[in-house]
Amino acid sequence: MRISSLIRQVVLGSGLALSLGITVPGHAADDTIKVGVLHSLSGTMAISETTLKDTVLMLVEEQNKKGGLLGKELEAVVVDPASNWPLFAEKARELLEKDKVAAVFGCWTSVSRKSVLPVFEELNGLLFYPVQYEGEESSKNVFYTGAAPNQQAIPAVDYLMDQGVERWVLAGTDYVYPRTTNKILEAYLKQKGVADEDILINYTPFGHSDWQSIVSDIKKFGSAGKKTAVVSTINGDANVPFYKELGNQGISAENIPVVAFSVGEEELSGIDTKPLVGHLAAWNYFMSVDTPENATFIEAWHAFTKDSKRVTNDPMEAHLIGFNLWAKAVEKAGTTDTDAVEQAIIGLETPNLTGGMAKMLPNHHITKPVLIGEIQEDGQFAVVWETEETVPGDAWSDYLPGSKDLKADWTAPIKCGNYNTKTETCLGSEGM
Repeated sequence: MRISSLIRQVVLGSGLALSLGITVPGHAADDTIKVGVLHSLSGTMAISETTLKDTVLMLVEEQNKKGGLLGKELEAVVVDPASNWPLFAEKARELLEKDKVAAVFGCWTSVSRKSVLPVFEELNGLLFYPVQYEGEESSKNVFYTGAAPNQQAIPAVDYLMDQGVERWVLAGTDYVYPRTTNKILEAYLKQKGVADEDILINYTPFGHSDWQSIVSDIKKFGSAGKKTAVVSTINGDANVPFYKELGNQGISAENIPVVAFSVGEEELSGIDTKPLVGHLAAWNYFMSVDTPENATFIEAWHAFTKDSKRVTNDPMEAHLIGFNLWAKAVEKAGTTDTDAVEQAIIGLETPNLTGGMAKMLPNHHITKPVLIGEIQEDGQFAVVWETEETVPGDAWSDYLPGSKDLKADWTAPIKCGNYNTKTETCLGSEGM
């Protein structure tokens, strides 16, 4: 979903061969608790996912310094699904069947998560998914530590409405996350009284580079006398030419602001941020957040990577939260058994990096603050708005006809991912 410094891509790429299929540290299987790391270390997503691989390795190292879990050291098993969606499923099966991992931390795009979901349900494994997503899903075997739409997209639109925005460009990359998110946003905007003619929806393929005509359409759409904003679910390296073309055509944050859901510190690292200054992003964490917890995390990250210039970002915090909740659940259950841990983790809390607490809910989503940040010249974000309290993640949208009556609850007596509150029935034996 995201892009980062091309320079870093080259540097990281040179060491990928050393990262494929490794285990850290090397112990006999019965002496350790294995943790799977399922992130792309090659291909188009490596520039984003390699950082998350490093994050999990850091968390494993820190946990081992605390004595591990249940008297055993943790062993990270790293595989490379290579930005290949079917390969994600193969690698997930390998981690669960061959390596016998206790839990897996991984995936980025929704299509990769959809690819592995049947494997985790078939083999009864645990996946901690750290990236914002489109919702409309709840599985017994997945913990969604990234934002649901009500923890990112909906609050971002509310913020822009409060700023007087009346016309909306919903621009996204052509795959499941942007399409489903924009379907929710379109329904939400219409419920708020926005007319059809005040909504422009556009999709482009991964890696799209020729933005001239699309940006021209946005400029024309924004010249109708109503304040206009772009809600961007554009992902990957297409963001660089998109923002550059906005600047080329004289579109600034003052006349048509862009709020992005997939542009963070990692994406801005090492690129020219001048065309982006003043535009916005909605996340649940920014590196610029001034809290003791965040300062400690950044210090640990720089020490682990031995690079004081490495940035932190929202999905990293999601992995931190997910890992700490999993560790607490293992200790509480006294075992790494999937069913025991899945039940033990519900209701547990751990500190987030913004000074509050993240709680695992019965729907396998967590509580999060929502922050709107303004892009600065140094590639960091100045927080311009945030929720007063944490927001509970909602698996099913309140704004889609097929979803508004559904809820996910993996505790007794419901134990269902898509329970219909009107008919009081579970729509699937395992929820999805």
